Amino acid sequence: MSAHEIDYVIMGEEIQCVEVQLDPGESVVAEAGSFMMMDPEITMETIFGDGSGSRQGSGLMGKLMGAGKRILTGESLFMTVFTHSGHYGRKNVTFAAPYPGKIIPLDLQKYSGKVICQKDSFLCAAKGVSVGIEFQRKLGVGFFGGEGFIMQKLEGDGLAFVHSGGHVLERTLQPGETIKLDTGCLVAMTSSVDYNIEFVKGVKTALFGGEGLFFATLRGPGKVWVQSLPFSRMADRILSAAGGSGRKEEGSILGGLGNLLDGR
Repeated sequence: MSAHEIDYVIMGEEIQCVEVQLDPGESVVAEAGSFMMMDPEITMETIFGDGSGSRQGSGLMGKLMGAGKRILTGESLFMTVFTHSGHYGRKNVTFAAPYPGKIIPLDLQKYSGKVICQKDSFLCAAKGVSVGIEFQRKLGVGFFGGEGFIMQKLEGDGLAFVHSGGHVLERTLQPGETIKLDTGCLVAMTSSVDYNIEFVKGVKTALFGGEGLFFATLRGPGKVWVQSLPFSRMADRILSAAGGSGRKEEGSILGGLGNLLDGR
């Protein structure tokens, strides 16, 4: 294995955290702001990119390209590496989800070494896992996909953790089997799943149905993780209740067209 072999425990119910257990010399990489607590023998180091080096090249240009791609997914240029620098025993470092929901552990070895996820869902991973970007190349996805156009890809043979909003449903799609869902409700999918965007049929349904103008179509074979509460939906409701600019009805004429214009 090129990625470090780590163990973990997921704790909590509504707002979860993951405790990663490291042997001497093992490391885990995490997004800025996800750190919760750690044992004294754990050391922190800020690095450019994800520190994998296996797919982006180890030179300066490779590091710059890897870090630049992270900007497109809305992430920081830097990540933090947490390493067990002691000489004995197992030490722990804990990371917390940023909002209510579930933390999903992904063993990339089980999914042909690659999982595609929403651009803001990555939490942490064993050092050696590559965190990059995945463009959805279809024209409809590019123009109307919103959250699903630029996604993150996690590659390697180690453990990675992503977080979701609300409850998580796991679906295993058979070859040719299709499901349709709100574009923001997709958390992650294996690379074999075909992803596309479809327009809601019927003018009245599209404008007055209360569910927006577009939905995602996922076709198997492969595995899909779906969240019940996308963060963008929760944020809109909070802003609306506070008298801000959030939209009261997601799929009304204003809500549907507004979401189309602002890329949601």
